[in-house]
Amino acid sequence: MTTTPSPVTVTESGIRLRQRIDAGGHVLVADEPREAGGGDAGPDPYALLLAALGACTSMTLRLYADRKGWPLEGISVRLDHERRYEKDCVECEGGDGRVSRIRRIVTLSGPLSEEQRARLLEIADRCPVHRTLVGPVRIETSLEEA
Repeated sequence: MTTTPSPVTVTESGIRLRQRIDAGGHVLVADEPREAGGGDAGPDPYALLLAALGACTSMTLRLYADRKGWPLEGISVRLDHERRYEKDCVECEGGDGRVSRIRRIVTLSGPLSEEQRARLLEIADRCPVHRTLVGPVRIETSLEEA
């Protein structure tokens, strides 16, 4: 079993909707935008999810290109998320006919061949966060007394 090096703990900050995230000795803030009732002090949960996918994609591409000795000079990953109605998903689990769609646009700089670029695009789908998002995921929730 593979796990993260240390657990991530999310705690209310005391300010409406603002959350303190402790992740491996790093502190982050999550919040909702003002129009959703938050204070916009940090990214919302979906932005954090996209950031995790983008960071993992970039890191995976860098490691692969370095291992191959390819002239990859820079990587940028731009992502967005939407939930949209899909006619083919009326019977999907959840029943509302909506499907989450993440669009990921990878920009590679450097004198790479077309074959190298195509291979790196394939490798993007092999980053661990991508595999987690598209694979079967079980979230086990339990309650602990304070």
